[in-house]
Amino acid sequence: MAYLLDANVFIQAKNFHYGFDFCPAFWDWLIASNEAQKVFSIEKVGDEIEDGYDDLATWARQRGPHVFLKPDASMSIALGSVSIWATGQGYEPAAVNTFLQTADYYLVAYALAHGHTVVTHEIPSSSSKKIKIPNACIGVGIKCMTPFEMLRKERARFVLGSQP
Repeated sequence: MAYLLDANVFIQAKNFHYGFDFCPAFWDWLIASNEAQKVFSIEKVGDEIEDGYDDLATWARQRGPHVFLKPDASMSIALGSVSIWATGQGYEPAAVNTFLQTADYYLVAYALAHGHTVVTHEIPSSSSKKIKIPNACIGVGIKCMTPFEMLRKERARFVLGSQP
């Protein structure tokens, strides 16, 4: 099983928990986990991140399609399934339209098409004004977890000094 990371995982890591300046081990872990075919994101998330002019944008540009996967033919059916789910849940039309035009829609569809787990900081919501990634994941039957759950499940360790 592989993980697909939402943009907010990268952004919040950079801004809060795992800044490049004080926790480079997190970023090294992402690269190593990507090389092990465990951690990815999608091209649309990469595009969002690369629009910035900061260390994260530079990091994302250096990773390219190895981390930020391009859409593929297997997504066609999944995009339709996610769209059908979104339009049939009683969300406000503006919420559905917004969702179908964002990376979130493609992230969920890619995960559905490939059996991946979505990783996001978002939490489910009962609001009809915005479709949240966890709601969409639950709706189409795919796993969703927080970055901290992923790190624990994968037994990531960011340790100072020598290890016992």
